[in-house]
Amino acid sequence: MQNQTPEGQTDRNDRKTRIGVVVSDKADKTVTVQVERRFAHPLYGKQVAKTKKYHAHDEENQFRVGDTVRIVETRPLSKTKRWRVAELIERPE
Repeated sequence: MQNQTPEGQTDRNDRKTRIGVVVSDKADKTVTVQVERRFAHPLYGKQVAKTKKYHAHDEENQFRVGDTVRIVETRPLSKTKRWRVAELIERPE
């Protein structure tokens, strides 16, 4: 459910964000970002890690493999792109 403003409009800044690592930068203006989420197994309680890959828009082709980035949900940009890179968090040495 999105936040409602007094006029009844939805808040556009209520977007999903994820933090992940760039695993591919071969496509033009697109990077593939691998996001890992950790949670406790429902029955056994052990910590489980699951990963998912997202295609994110990179307008200036500035992000490289290994960079840790924050991606933000946006309007559909292509068949598979629904995220854009918001910021660089860390670049490996």
